[in-house]
Amino acid sequence: MTYPAPVQPYSYGFYELTQKWQHALSWLKFSKILLLAACSATAVQADSADYPELNDQGEFSLMGTLADHGWHDLQDERWNIYGQGTYIGSYQPSFPAAYTNLNGTPNSLLPNSAYGFTATVTIYAGFKAWKGAEFYYAPEMISELPFSGLKGVGGSIQNFELQKNGAESASWYTSRAIYRQTLSFGGTESHVNSGPMQLAGAVNSRRFVFTAGAFSILDIFDKNTYAGDLRHQFTNMAFLTNAAYDFAADARGYTTGLAGEFYYDDWAFRFARIAGPMDPNEMSRNLNILKYYGDQIELEHQHVIKDQPGAIRILGYRNREQSGSFADAIATFQTDPNKNATTCPGFSYGSPNAAAPDLCWVRKANIKMGIGINMEQSITSDIGVFFRGMYSDGKTEVYSYTSADRSLSLGGIMKGTSWERQKDSIGLGYAQSWISQSHVAYLSMGGIDGFIGDGAITYKPEQVVDIYYQWHVMKSVWLTADYQHLANPGYNADRGPVNFYNGRVHLEF
Repeated sequence: MTYPAPVQPYSYGFYELTQKWQHALSWLKFSKILLLAACSATAVQADSADYPELNDQGEFSLMGTLADHGWHDLQDERWNIYGQGTYIGSYQPSFPAAYTNLNGTPNSLLPNSAYGFTATVTIYAGFKAWKGAEFYYAPEMISELPFSGLKGVGGSIQNFELQKNGAESASWYTSRAIYRQTLSFGGTESHVNSGPMQLAGAVNSRRFVFTAGAFSILDIFDKNTYAGDLRHQFTNMAFLTNAAYDFAADARGYTTGLAGEFYYDDWAFRFARIAGPMDPNEMSRNLNILKYYGDQIELEHQHVIKDQPGAIRILGYRNREQSGSFADAIATFQTDPNKNATTCPGFSYGSPNAAAPDLCWVRKANIKMGIGINMEQSITSDIGVFFRGMYSDGKTEVYSYTSADRSLSLGGIMKGTSWERQKDSIGLGYAQSWISQSHVAYLSMGGIDGFIGDGAITYKPEQVVDIYYQWHVMKSVWLTADYQHLANPGYNADRGPVNFYNGRVHLEF
């Protein structure tokens, strides 16, 4: 199977852009919950006691409606159902570029102005079985139009919802289907609120949690209070997790596997073995996790500094996959130029550049490793800061995530309490990523990986600044304005900088 050719982005004037947003707003009307929330607009600023039908987070929900009528227990749940809908519209103005897709190498971000979007809907259902056992199922829908066929940007893709194989036509799939078993060992008991993929009830501070099935590894690993829930926070993918964390997953970002979490008061230790794709950035998963797999471990410590909570996490991963080494691809091409990007007999990214090396000629069982740190700290009850950084070895191609080999991100978020908008927030983030020397050498010869390759390169780290404001319109409905400035797209100083303007509509029910 060859990698799909890049899709040409559409260009829009002001009128067409307005029409697209009208279409987006019409799409959002799919939910009965939005109509119910609109009918209750006069109660937007009311306290929970005056506004029934709320879940434990104080937002409108089916679970709150049932609880209000005595048909559901929000404090000790046997089952729950939640959902979300998110539309993100993106606009890219034209930007300068010394060259684009040089010599036919196809992975440049196209420099003309363009419009893109994603629309997602997710339903989360969970129920308790025997003691400590929980089952969850989450069907999901996506419709998307990425810039330049999702090519040309390394570790700082402007919309975290974008998937590697999405299309404008909506498609449904199973995002999560898991079994979770909790074994309690005492300690302090606390209450867990009702929410998506979370049943309300009591939990002990000393426990072991086992998870098996289909899920996102980011449901368990590398969480961060201020940079992780990107349907409410930053929009750029650089803030979803470490950009250099090439976690095993299919083209949608989901996997199949096993995970364990051991909690002991302020400490937590996690480990997992999960499945990657059969081929890089493709949909089918390789379920032979005894031979090909992604392993990860994480150590976490929660702490309090001057009455404010924080956490430090150390994450390591080790993948064994059928991948290509950049150095091997260069050496193979230099030895025999007939083994180039156009003559590969197996899986390739479809480059028409006959003068370039290609990873397809050198794929074998290779090991890829990385280690990273993840820190968060509340400064006040309304202000928090975060930092992430990761170093991956950079010897082999990106297999499941972004093109970054090393990355960092940092920033802060402030709630709107001081201007009497408690559920509004504003955030400022900065992220930077690098690629290895062998990765640079491969790209300079016209090679491509799953995301980048301009035909040549004047190497510089890729950098992005992301600024957003989230407005809590009414119960369970948020609007966000997001601006991003990206320097050196695809790690290439010959191209850019690029500006991205995003608008996000998010509702929960």
